[in-house]
Amino acid sequence: MASHVIDWDDTVVALATPPGMGAIGVIRVSGKQTFPILNDLFPSKNLLEQASHTIVVGLLKDQNKVLDEVVLSLFKGPKSYTGEDVIEISCHGSAYIQAQIIASITARGARLAKAGEFTQRAFLNGKLDLAQAESVADLIASNSEASKRAAIHTMRGGFSTDLAYLREQLIKFSALIELELDFAEEDVEFANRSALHSTVDELQQATQQLINSFALGNVIKNGVQVAIIGKPNAGKSTLLNALLNENRAIVSDIAGTTRDTIEEVLNIEGVLFRLIDTAGIRTQTDDVIEQLGVAKSLEKMNAADLVVYLFDAATTSIQDIEVVAKELTSTGIKHVLVANKIDSITPEKLIELQTVTSIVCIAAKNKLAIDTLKNALVQKAVGGDLQTESTVVTNARHQDALLKLQASLLDVSAGLSAKITGDLLALDIRQCLHYLGLITGEITNNDQLDYIFSKFCIGK
Repeated sequence: MASHVIDWDDTVVALATPPGMGAIGVIRVSGKQTFPILNDLFPSKNLLEQASHTIVVGLLKDQNKVLDEVVLSLFKGPKSYTGEDVIEISCHGSAYIQAQIIASITARGARLAKAGEFTQRAFLNGKLDLAQAESVADLIASNSEASKRAAIHTMRGGFSTDLAYLREQLIKFSALIELELDFAEEDVEFANRSALHSTVDELQQATQQLINSFALGNVIKNGVQVAIIGKPNAGKSTLLNALLNENRAIVSDIAGTTRDTIEEVLNIEGVLFRLIDTAGIRTQTDDVIEQLGVAKSLEKMNAADLVVYLFDAATTSIQDIEVVAKELTSTGIKHVLVANKIDSITPEKLIELQTVTSIVCIAAKNKLAIDTLKNALVQKAVGGDLQTESTVVTNARHQDALLKLQASLLDVSAGLSAKITGDLLALDIRQCLHYLGLITGEITNNDQLDYIFSKFCIGK
């Protein structure tokens, strides 16, 4: 990967903290001229003589003009984030001061960094593979404990370790096949076909496990869209307020109060749930506005990752609920059946409801068993796998490459079964290695890299 760095000999600068006024701002500089440029602006000490991973304090001056009193954090390559000489300037959080410092640095030959350029340089200098680099952006964008934990796992090399194992096995496999090709005239077999079959089966299982984790990864990264549906006056808005622990939706005893959908975000055990309170669903209504609300509710239901079907425990029979459950199951929609207003039913009716294990019994108005419902939502959304330390794939690009890898592994397996020649088998193995390389960045191009890193924030 070092060959890519030929066009990256210049020095870049960017504000690493959000723009605007604050207590401090951090300006990052990276490249060969980092220390000479800052040394010219920092008369207090000779930065060229300072050790790496040290901090110095003093005034930044552009000729005789004081820019600011700053703290400089010094990192000499290759022991830095980018692998190059890096200095981070901690200055006062004035937008004017920050602009003045950056202008003085660019006037001495540095240029403004592109989005994600510091991390891109880290990748090109071999400090991170591409999967790890992408996880940096995921970490910055994380909005829950689960998404943070998944990003850190990948950034620290958890996913890359799994891929390295797959790659190592494929390379061993390929080496044996290539060795046979070198001695083709002697008709020898270095690679035991039975052992190779076992290896391919193992790789297929490992790859499939990663592929299967994407469903959980998508939940972790993007959250779960939950549609709360049910008949008018079932208590949907009351339930939304109880889950949020605030009066977000208008509540009344008049059926059809909610005419439009209301969307809110709730964090449960580190997973974001995007709750949608919908208009009550009934087949017959003369109210045009209510008709539109019902249509929108059905639309939200079909688009949701999870449906909470709420019903009035006092007025709904078990038989009616079974019909609804059957309909939801037939559509393939994940759902949770919730019996509301259990504080207004007889003990006998409550016992009857509780015998149906798929029904969660609550009283939304009094916030009774709301935590039980939250646990049910998490279980239904993530299947109890949220605390796992195993690798979870969260990136759609990685998922696509893994699917192609799995297809190529199937080709290898089929080739072994058909006893195809070693040269054809070697081609299939190389294809497998190609798809692994797409994930880690061994196989890539500049356009792809520019696209990936363009989605990063400036200064990272």
